[in-house]
Amino acid sequence: MGEPSVSGDGLYDLVVIGGGPAGATAGLYGARAGLRTLVVDKGLRSGALGLAQRIANYPGAGGELSGAELLERMRDQARSQGAEFAQGKVVASMLREGAHELLIGDGSYRGRAMVIATGSMGRAPSVAGEEEFVGKGVGYCATCDAAFFRDKTVAVVGDSDEAGEETLLLAKLAGQVHLVVPGKEAKMDSDLLAQVESHPLVDVHMATSLRQISGGEQVEKVRLRPPGGEEYELSVAGVFIYLQGARPAVDFLGGQLELDEKGHISVDEWFSASAPGVFAAGDVIGPRVRQVVVAAAQGAQAAMAAERYLSGRAGIRPDWS
Repeated sequence: MGEPSVSGDGLYDLVVIGGGPAGATAGLYGARAGLRTLVVDKGLRSGALGLAQRIANYPGAGGELSGAELLERMRDQARSQGAEFAQGKVVASMLREGAHELLIGDGSYRGRAMVIATGSMGRAPSVAGEEEFVGKGVGYCATCDAAFFRDKTVAVVGDSDEAGEETLLLAKLAGQVHLVVPGKEAKMDSDLLAQVESHPLVDVHMATSLRQISGGEQVEKVRLRPPGGEEYELSVAGVFIYLQGARPAVDFLGGQLELDEKGHISVDEWFSASAPGVFAAGDVIGPRVRQVVVAAAQGAQAAMAAERYLSGRAGIRPDWS
């Protein structure tokens, strides 16, 4: 296969999906190995580490800090070595040896090798009517579908940075956006929350749960429950859901990789998945211990294995440090 090199046709040596501890570390190790490396992630606070209020046991961190602070340090270190970061939600993938492709909104990225580090905060449809109306007004990527709701009223459900950013995107096109925040406080960046709350076309429903989605051929209404109050309905043409769950986030794979009985990506001792040139690390492979340090270590090993694969060697380079 020859040594890794920068391609002139937009093809990265290594594309990492997920910017949590496993993904950011894979980006660092890939870049340090001289691979043209891209890390694609939904946002700083879209994963488990970014949402953590306090981290006190990460080696070398120097005391307590928030998960977002620790993660930003990891990303900055990866950037300092040449790794590129792109924000976006991967909605589909085409795994083809030598040129794996990821579809993100109306764009795409390609990589000769891939590390999947998407974590386990995916979720199954859990709201009444959600599964029934997927593709009929229920969506999970406003970046992909916002144009279909021009001048219409829509709802966004969630409290993360991703939910806030998608709300502002929809507000550029939709007639009105209802942001439904399940908790008493939104977990998104304070500046982002201020933009959302001050937007004239956004109505924020705090501490409110989504109870039901209903309609005919398409979504027509959502039923909401406020704290200590009676349920009420809103007329909407679409609902974008950004709620976190506890399932491996592998929907974008479309059945192209082998999974275990719990939906985790199956890997071998090299962190290699069932497709050539595809590796996985972190919570998406179901580690016995879910800790930041474990995810970071696996991300490092997956990137080293990807470099080994691209170079056609039998073993990992022993001189990385």
